[in-house]
Amino acid sequence: MSEVRVIQINESVFAENDRTAELIRKRLTDQGTLFLNIMSSPGSGKTTTLVALINRLKGRLNIGEMDVDIESSLDAQRVADRTGIRSLQIHNGGLCHIDADMTARALLEYDTKGLDLLILENIGNLVCPAEFDTGAHRNVTILSVPEGDDKPLKYPLMYQVSDVVLINKIDAMDYFDFDLEKAKERILALNPKALFFPISAKTGEGLDAVCEWVLKEVAAVKA
Repeated sequence: MSEVRVIQINESVFAENDRTAELIRKRLTDQGTLFLNIMSSPGSGKTTTLVALINRLKGRLNIGEMDVDIESSLDAQRVADRTGIRSLQIHNGGLCHIDADMTARALLEYDTKGLDLLILENIGNLVCPAEFDTGAHRNVTILSVPEGDDKPLKYPLMYQVSDVVLINKIDAMDYFDFDLEKAKERILALNPKALFFPISAKTGEGLDAVCEWVLKEVAAVKA
């Protein structure tokens, strides 16, 4: 009979990533910079939402943005062109995520001193990004109305790790079978501490409330 060797691994495969993430958080906290990680599926309106939020906040905060994509610099360029802030494009070599080490290397190229707010627009994917701590202070997920209110049931980890859920494209609610209360109920079953902001990046509805939340989080990091 062939011999089977059994080994026991006591340390999480994510342990090194988590250590790097904590170092990033500490560094940014020490300099008073709030770091937000924005996640969602493709087409949810991440870039449009960020442009709208940044334009509302840039008169009150010094803001920087980093954008992750497999190829192209379209989204980073769009943010820079439409807001006037400094944006950095990160190409992740075809991977489905960005981890803390990649974030740390990107920060070597991006001077965050003097920033009140740093935003990471993560790659469009509801699976891999949820597994990796990037070093952000807060995780924000965008769920758009056309995706359906059952999305949390299909991708539970994303909603378990998110501090805030922006329910985007509420201006299209009449055209889709989307139950807002059911979506909230499903997310809260996974994450009782999740905060919700129904918004329309297109019309601006609900964005002022998101801005107020961001300002409070910035003040908390600086305290």
